[in-house]
Formats: sequence, structure tokens, C-alpha cells
Amino acid sequence: MAVPKRRMSRANTHARRSQWKASVPQLMACPNKACGKPKPPHVACPNCGQYHGRRAVTPA
Repeated sequence: MAVPKRRMSRANTHARRSQWKASVPQLMACPNKACGKPKPPHVACPNCGQYHGRRAVTPA
């Protein structure tokens, strides 16, 4: 197993960690023409409750 021989400097640690950024969640329009609200892909619409053109959940 690889073990570091020397302690990593604070500047190098911060430079490495600067690449860990949060990304904006991807949203798409609901395919239901009556709804059209943004929703995450591959998830039932929280507004109308449809998924792939049929009722999957009761809307909240």
C-alpha cells in the first residue's frame, strides 16, 4: 500500500481540494404539457406526479 513519505504542504492540499466543487443540479421540463415545471431527470414530477406519461405518485 502506498504511504506518503513526507507531509503534503498546506498550499498543495488547498490546490488539490479546490477542484472539489458543487455542481448545479440538472433540471429538465416536465413532459406533461399541462405542467411543464422543471424537475430532475429520471424522477417523477413533484408537481403533477407523472413519470413517462402516466401517474406515478400523488402530487404533494
